[in-house]
Amino acid sequence: MALSLAIITYNEEENIVRLLDSLTDIVDEIIIVDSFSTDKTKEICTQKYPQVKFFEKKFNGYGEQKNHALALCSHEWVLFLDADEVPDETLKRSIQRITSSGSTGFNVYKAKFNNHLGIHLIRFGGWGNVCRERLFRKKYAKYSDDKVHEFLITDQKVGLMEGKLDHYTYKSIHHHVSKINKYSDMMAEKMFERGKRINRFKIIVSPMFEFIKVFIFKLGFLDGFPGFYIAKTMSYYTFLKYIKLHEKTRLYEKIRLQEIEKNTVK
Repeated sequence: MALSLAIITYNEEENIVRLLDSLTDIVDEIIIVDSFSTDKTKEICTQKYPQVKFFEKKFNGYGEQKNHALALCSHEWVLFLDADEVPDETLKRSIQRITSSGSTGFNVYKAKFNNHLGIHLIRFGGWGNVCRERLFRKKYAKYSDDKVHEFLITDQKVGLMEGKLDHYTYKSIHHHVSKINKYSDMMAEKMFERGKRINRFKIIVSPMFEFIKVFIFKLGFLDGFPGFYIAKTMSYYTFLKYIKLHEKTRLYEKIRLQEIEKNTVK
């Protein structure tokens, strides 16, 4: 059966070639939905890879963007990857076996991850045992509409593919911190829209607990200094998303009180 590769992108010129070069021999079409990149992502994808169908769409959140890309896929099987993910040869063969078989055990498959932080392969701290859905029949799954931390929605049993995805998470500390800032913005917005509120005690305590959980309980210390870095930045992310939620809540309450006072005067 034919296979669609789906990817959403924004300024991925440093990642996209590595991914596309690894998969052009096993996929039948490549759907890319780009959020109006300002680098050479569009130029690379459209000029170098004839299988690519390149679309542009304003980014309103990861869930919406992925579902848009999914709707554009024309084949039954979809391999949905991030631009910084690359399957190893064992995983590629597993994908080929599944999609070429007339009868498969599952309609949705997970892949194990090798998470890389720069030159370091991270084995602990919650990063070493990651599995996520990446291959599925289009009619059996869609993504949640969450702006961030979206997930695949399916009522199917999920199989596990052989092999692993190499995930090259961050190219530099600057890049990592920029993504933490972006994701914490989106996460705070998501929590606010769902009515979640936060107190100052949790803002203070939660980041400390997150560091202890990642570095101690999840054995992040066994990864050495990279494990410490991950625990520290996870703690920072936790602090940012909660303090930003608190800020949004205070602003909302201030505006609401102003509206009440205005209506009372009238």
